[in-house]
Amino acid sequence: MCSQTAVSPNIQPQWASALAAIALLIWTPLLHGAASLIAAGAGRDFTLAPMLERVVPGVVNISTRARVRVQQNPLFSDPFFGRFFEFEGIPQQREIQSMGSGVIVDAKAGYVITNYHVIQEAEEVLVTLNDGRRFSGELVGLDSEVDLAVLKITPERLTAVPFGDSSRLRVGDFVVAIGNPFGLGQTVTSGIVSALGRSGLGIERYEDFIQTDASINLGNSGGPLVNLQGELVGLNTAIVGGSGSGGNVGIGFAIPSNMTQAIMTQLIEYGEVRRGQLGVELQDLSPELAQAFGLQLSGGAVVVRVQPGSPAAAAGLRAGDVVTALNGRPIRNASALRNAIGILRVGTAVTLDTVRKGRRRSVRTVLVEPERYILDAGQVSERLAGAMFGPLRPGYPLAGRVEGVAVEQVEQGSPAWVAGLRQGDVITAINRQTVSSIAEISAAVARFPNRLLLNIVRGDTALFLVIR
Repeated sequence: MCSQTAVSPNIQPQWASALAAIALLIWTPLLHGAASLIAAGAGRDFTLAPMLERVVPGVVNISTRARVRVQQNPLFSDPFFGRFFEFEGIPQQREIQSMGSGVIVDAKAGYVITNYHVIQEAEEVLVTLNDGRRFSGELVGLDSEVDLAVLKITPERLTAVPFGDSSRLRVGDFVVAIGNPFGLGQTVTSGIVSALGRSGLGIERYEDFIQTDASINLGNSGGPLVNLQGELVGLNTAIVGGSGSGGNVGIGFAIPSNMTQAIMTQLIEYGEVRRGQLGVELQDLSPELAQAFGLQLSGGAVVVRVQPGSPAAAAGLRAGDVVTALNGRPIRNASALRNAIGILRVGTAVTLDTVRKGRRRSVRTVLVEPERYILDAGQVSERLAGAMFGPLRPGYPLAGRVEGVAVEQVEQGSPAWVAGLRQGDVITAINRQTVSSIAEISAAVARFPNRLLLNIVRGDTALFLVIR
């Protein structure tokens, strides 16, 4: 039997052919993406089951146990009140438990990747496989700036999920999220890639998120985002929740697999990430800036400041230069360049394509180890004990927007925590004296040692903090 194509009498034959060609172009990619699944179904209804049967054994549930200090009322330590009330039985610490997800990426070595925030401060990590087996998770390394951690479990009959190339993802590609939402056990949700290269969210220091509408809920953190071939293309890490409930509203974020793999390799080799530093402060090339510079460019990263003695200075970069590519890959904006540099190791040679006053040029340089000046704030004032201060380095969420000192870490329950300091804060002034470096902290505190007035920038909010 031969098939016939019906043509509307209002459409000319040549237009009918054109419309048929357009329809073919639209449907071919979709059919191609599902072809392997249809073949695996052996003529049955379209299903994701064959792919999931291969992937799900490589997805794990992660439960952690930790102890945190309990904030105590000052009366509890007062000897006078202690004579009348029994405070000795009140616990100084309490145990907290959390749950998340992870994915096995190396079956022979037993490596499991998850989010840093899933195992943060954990004293005990328990990894449960899909078949019910349980293993104690040994911490290999972690990176809070990307929100990634690597664990190691006993390599006994494990199944790994293969890495895919996240640079080949396109908006509209079908993806599947697998994890342990709300501690219910393994759950699968599907959707599409909603956007790529999401940054500026203030979630992590280095952000290049895949956005998806595949439902991601609390407990999915650290689980895999896979394509229809069952390849790991992202690591689920954050959600946008509605009404403060943490529920899914169709906006979830995943760390791209290429970034994940680059960071994981360093964590396995060194136990930490040895990021190289270029030594520049950047901002996006907006249409207004492009017009002001007289440039016909639709994207790029503008150099705002070059640190003296840095690789950027050695390469001859200047304020006003526009970086358009790194190692041959186009740079869309400042975040893209920071992310690209952020996964490169110390000693890596890089080539930068730049534009200066309309003239294109390429420069080469070698990334160096960033200077790390970390201050234990308790050494400056006992009222700040428990906090660690550091310089506002390039790549920090507020770098280039404010000048000050970054709060790198705050121990829960410490005097600094009780006073209201939080990790990620930027201190711009102490006792009405501006501070832009670690060296200026001591002098500012010494002005009024019995009372500290701190100017804080927290996200998009500015506030004062009085510590007595």
